[in-house]
Parts: sequence; C-alpha cells; structure tokens
Amino acid sequence: MSMDFTIDTIAQAACRPKPTDESQLGFGKIYSDHMFTMRWTPETGWVEPRVRLFENLSLSPAALVLHYGQTVFEGLKAYRNPAGSVNLFRAADNAARFARSAQRLDLPPVPDDIFLEACKTLIELDHEWIPRSHGTSLYIRPTMIATEPYIGLKSSSEVLFYVITGPVGAYYPEGFSPVRITVCEGYSRAGPGGLGSAKTAANYAASLRAEKEAIKAGFTQVLWLDASRRRYVEEVGSMNILFKIDGTVVTPPSGDTILAGITKDSVLELLRSWEVAVEERRLTIDDVLSAHQNGQLEEVFGAGTAAVISPVGQLAYNDKTYSIGNGEAGPVALELFDELMGIQYGQRPDPFGWITKVDIA
Repeated sequence: MSMDFTIDTIAQAACRPKPTDESQLGFGKIYSDHMFTMRWTPETGWVEPRVRLFENLSLSPAALVLHYGQTVFEGLKAYRNPAGSVNLFRAADNAARFARSAQRLDLPPVPDDIFLEACKTLIELDHEWIPRSHGTSLYIRPTMIATEPYIGLKSSSEVLFYVITGPVGAYYPEGFSPVRITVCEGYSRAGPGGLGSAKTAANYAASLRAEKEAIKAGFTQVLWLDASRRRYVEEVGSMNILFKIDGTVVTPPSGDTILAGITKDSVLELLRSWEVAVEERRLTIDDVLSAHQNGQLEEVFGAGTAAVISPVGQLAYNDKTYSIGNGEAGPVALELFDELMGIQYGQRPDPFGWITKVDIA
C-alpha cells in the first residue's frame, strides 16, 4: 500500500530551539520540529497522511481513549553512522509489533510500509535533530489513539495514528553503570490473557505505583513476578530480563504477560551466533536466588530499546539485597552492549540485516 504524504511547510520562526549540550539530553523531554498524523474510519480506511508542525492535539473530552484506554505505541531509534546517513534498527519488527498490539486492542493496523515511510520522512526532515555524541540517538514514538467522542464502552470508529521524534541520551541516570532493581511483591502488572504482550498504555500504567515506591526506596526499577502465584520471573518495567546462570543465559519466554522484546530477540540471536548457551524458559525467583547462593548466578541484565543493555548490580527481594557480580557489569552484558551499539551506529558489521539506512541531504 502506498500513499502520498502531504508535507506542510514550516516557517523558520516556528522551529523549536535545538539543544546545545548533548550530555544533558536525558530521555523523552525534547521534541523535534515535525510530527506525522493520519486518520482512520471504517468508511474511509487510513486517510490524510500529513507531516506537520509538532503541536498539541485537539481531542473531544469524550474521546474514547481518555475513558477506556484504547491506545498502542512503539519505540525505536535512529542513529548517525560514519557514512553520513542514518540507521534505523529493526524498524520492520517495530511495525509488525505495532500491528499486533493494535489487533489486541481492537484497533486498525497501520500498513507496515506506511509506518516505515512515516518514520523515514520525519528523519529526512528533522535529521539535524539527531545528536552526534556516542550513546545518543533520535527516539521515534509512533502512537495510535481512539478519538471517537462517545461515553460508552465500545471500540472506536475514529482513530488517529501519529509519530513524534526527539533527541535522547541515556535512559537511566546511571547510564551503563549497573542498576538496582527490586522484586515487586505487593502489586501485579499483567495476567494471562491480558495486555502484557501488547505495547499499550494500560500495560505500563499498572506499573507506575510500584515503580514510584521502588525509586523512593533507592531502586531504579521493578522486577515483576507472575500475577497468579507471584513466583515466576517475568520482566522489568522498561525492559526484558536475562540471567546468566552457570554459563547459560536464561530468560522468560514472551507470551501473554511478557512483551516480545526486539532488543531481547537481538541479544538471543547474537548469543547463539557466539555459541553461548541460551534458554527461553520459565524460572522462579527461588531459582534465581538458589543460583546466587550456589555461586552460579554470574550476571543479570536487562534488554530494551530505551536502555539497550542495562546490567543489574543489585537485586532485592523479601527485604534482602543480593549483589550480582560484585555490583559491576559482567563481560557478557558489556560485549552485548558494545556489539549492539556498534551495529546500530554502523561501526560494526550487520550480519543479521537489522539496519535500514535512511539517506539525508
């Protein structure tokens, strides 16, 4: 499916000031000049693809998204490469996951080619917003929301798809330094048959209270257990979790309650190519602590688009804190971080065909 995009001309006076100190970018606080929008109804399908000035949206107070949370989103990054073009990392996989999330929320899927073209067009127009320092990138946030004004429980017959971008640095204040995470015992995030496998607002809203309490207690993030028994390890709020136990990297399999992480999948492909033993299986928090007690828990690290690889230095559970690898980043996490960043920035070979290049003027 192909569509002609309308691209609005933006006056220089309307452009936003660009950051001058890339070390202070943080994450998710700064936005580029343009955004992409497109609308859907059952009668018209997807129409009005438009690149326009980044500005506030206008919604009815009765819009269904505000009352019943019918929304999905994605997150991907654009990186400058040494050849002068821009790299997108596994963007087709983001498009496919966006469609799966939409299906779970009973929203119309955006055709993959339009999803990708919208991202590329914004990069071409706002490429000067892509930061140049190593460890920085342009974050891309595609989103779909139910806009029909109706205070009644149903799927929306009016939908808005939009994409915004902005320069980002490290997701966690620690950067690549090991983070401290705590196992959540008082709350549940996602249950079987629920929204855990979809990238949707409610999936993350369920985690906010626990995360706030964890940060207040001095931790960076929360490690979630299964909702029914609070025994099986699932994922961290902003990333999938992996454990290196006695030489094997073990991670819970994606499913109803765990998001299919694109970065995690990349990690597993890399590890297999390095002939490192990998297992996708359910494991309990007791399995993890037993491995720690026996000296077999060698590394713990998270994987996600925002943080890429995030080593875990401390894990807290039942009012006891366990140090992982003397609180330092382990060799597997370090090599994965270097390899993924090298591929993303075009500084290392891309044997898996993960990179889509975007030429810029």
